[in-house]
Amino acid sequence: MTTSMDNNHQPSQGEAPHCSFPFRAVGLFTGDMRRCGEWVKRQSLVIQLPDCVFRGVAQVMFVNNPLSGLLIVIGLFLQNPWWALNGLLGTLVSTVSAFMLGQNREAISAGLYGYNGTLVGILIAVFSAKGSWYWWLFLPNVFMSMLCPVVSSALSSVASKWDLPIFTLPFNILVCLHIAATGAAHPYFPEVDIQPNNHLHHLNDSIQSLTIPQLFLSVPVGVGQVYGCDSPWTGGLILLALLLCSPTLCFHAMLGSAAGMFAGLALAAPHRDIYTGLWGYNSALSCIAIGGVFYVITWQTHLLALICALFCAYMTSATSKLMSVLALPACTWPFCLSTLIFLLISSEIPAICRLPLSVVSYPEENRRYRRQLKASEEAQHSQQNGSQEEARPKEKGRPNVQLQAEKGCSECV
Repeated sequence: MTTSMDNNHQPSQGEAPHCSFPFRAVGLFTGDMRRCGEWVKRQSLVIQLPDCVFRGVAQVMFVNNPLSGLLIVIGLFLQNPWWALNGLLGTLVSTVSAFMLGQNREAISAGLYGYNGTLVGILIAVFSAKGSWYWWLFLPNVFMSMLCPVVSSALSSVASKWDLPIFTLPFNILVCLHIAATGAAHPYFPEVDIQPNNHLHHLNDSIQSLTIPQLFLSVPVGVGQVYGCDSPWTGGLILLALLLCSPTLCFHAMLGSAAGMFAGLALAAPHRDIYTGLWGYNSALSCIAIGGVFYVITWQTHLLALICALFCAYMTSATSKLMSVLALPACTWPFCLSTLIFLLISSEIPAICRLPLSVVSYPEENRRYRRQLKASEEAQHSQQNGSQEEARPKEKGRPNVQLQAEKGCSECV
């Protein structure tokens, strides 16, 4: 999710030459754990698959770290073991299908062909009206997860022309396809009945009835709702997983979820929807994407991320109303649409710098890459200026030589 499907080359990490051992040890488990990934690539497929699966689970939140993925899986089991099992199955099937289809091995190793399968597996279980431990649900889970790399590869071939990521569009397409094909009255795979959301404000909801502790809890709950979970413990573990990879990601996840919560209050949304994080998860994803993942983090892009999160909250309200008429969930359509709009912004401000997909990583590494690139450009520019200054005396001497030649010719005449 943090890199393109076709080119997953990452910039080299700048390491301090005299870094102490504790900092080097911490660096092995933070960021994208590149050294661990390089070691895993030399091992057998039995060892590679768990690493790909955990990275795929974490890539839902733009994290390429297997330990972060393990923390998220623990949070999913705390919420609902049945949901977590379906999510792991969807990730595994999607990853194996990408191997069988011959997709880019670097992208598979980074979990980029697994995260859509994670969401497909979890949300198929979440929206099933049969409840937990309905084993026949594995059939549509496996089939839809198997289609994830097919849809991902097809969308990536189109989006790569504009150097744009595909985000969770395959998940949105496949889950909506499954729910539309089955519905609430299906005899084998019935879905939760989604009623049209014609009005937002409930008569019993008022400013006086707001519960401040629940509002605070709605921030981590909104982060957990990215995986369809409404437990604050799950949201807290997901935030811890983000912190392990990048403090910037963790901060923007909380900022985006809080922005979605305040937007829900401003639009007089039902308090229950706000408390359960339904207004926060799309905004959290949008804020992360703009705030340091696809743009180099500066105060300008930080402000842009906050604006995108608020815009995504409005998009969530509109999309949920429109999709509910078709008895479909909003999923992460608002996140995909709003973030793609903000990635297509053209600006002449140097601080608003969108990185090519081939070098996108976590925010701290993106800043390091940008500094290295800027330093190399300045060095190249100074070298060109030096060569031009050396060439100027030679150019100034040419007219004198030409005058002497012309004078010699006139004398000869």
